[in-house]
Amino acid sequence: MLSIHVGPLALPLAQLFVLTGLVVATGAGHLAGRRQQVGIGNVLMDMLLAAMLVARLVFVALWFDVYRASPWSILDIRDGGFNVWGGLAAALLVVVWTGWRKPALRRPLMIGLTAGMLVWAALSGITRALDTATSQTFPTVTLKTLAGEPADIAAITRGKPAVVNLWASWCPPCRREMPVLAAAQKQETAVNFIFVNQGEDAATAQKYMIQGQLNLANVLLDSGSAFGPAVGSAGLPTTLFYDASGRLVDTHLGELSAASLASKLARLR
Repeated sequence: MLSIHVGPLALPLAQLFVLTGLVVATGAGHLAGRRQQVGIGNVLMDMLLAAMLVARLVFVALWFDVYRASPWSILDIRDGGFNVWGGLAAALLVVVWTGWRKPALRRPLMIGLTAGMLVWAALSGITRALDTATSQTFPTVTLKTLAGEPADIAAITRGKPAVVNLWASWCPPCRREMPVLAAAQKQETAVNFIFVNQGEDAATAQKYMIQGQLNLANVLLDSGSAFGPAVGSAGLPTTLFYDASGRLVDTHLGELSAASLASKLARLR
């Protein structure tokens, strides 16, 4: 499962689990430090901000050649471009620095962080177990080509890694990321890109591609919008990364930038 709906919003489970862990850590730290009348809420916020800033800076540094063409996109963190190890190192440094300067916070910090990490690990583990119990290969849904003929994704991939993008013409982030995916389809010949339109007919999909001057191969129609629910995604755009054996190895909910796509393709190879 990749996301859940909260009202009109589709929230990625990974971010939701981190937020839940932070809430639990704040509560546990408050209870552990109430005798000394200290809390760790501010420290956790400092950890989060430092982790996000450093994780972004490290990611941008690693993929700066891609960002160079549009430097303002560095500020758009919606692409999910963060380096996890850089973020973890920054958060750890904040903990060590705070513990050294304020001894009274050491015990509440350790208890709070331990509780938060246990909750995060439990939620993530349950989700992985549920995902493992279900198929992590291409879902069995009815797809058609723009010509109305039945389509089989496994047959299209022909034993190559595949990037499956779920999109719709009414979806603004889908429209923004489509040129990035179209360019990658032309350049990355060792990877099959497949564009699965959600809930629209052939005329609507073709009109959008003509207006956007997009020359896309492997455009399929999912008239019942069944692909997203089958892979546990509640929002668009969703991009799925499959290895050469057809196993789901990575996902991305939301708009992809050229850099975030390049980083995921590097792991896919």
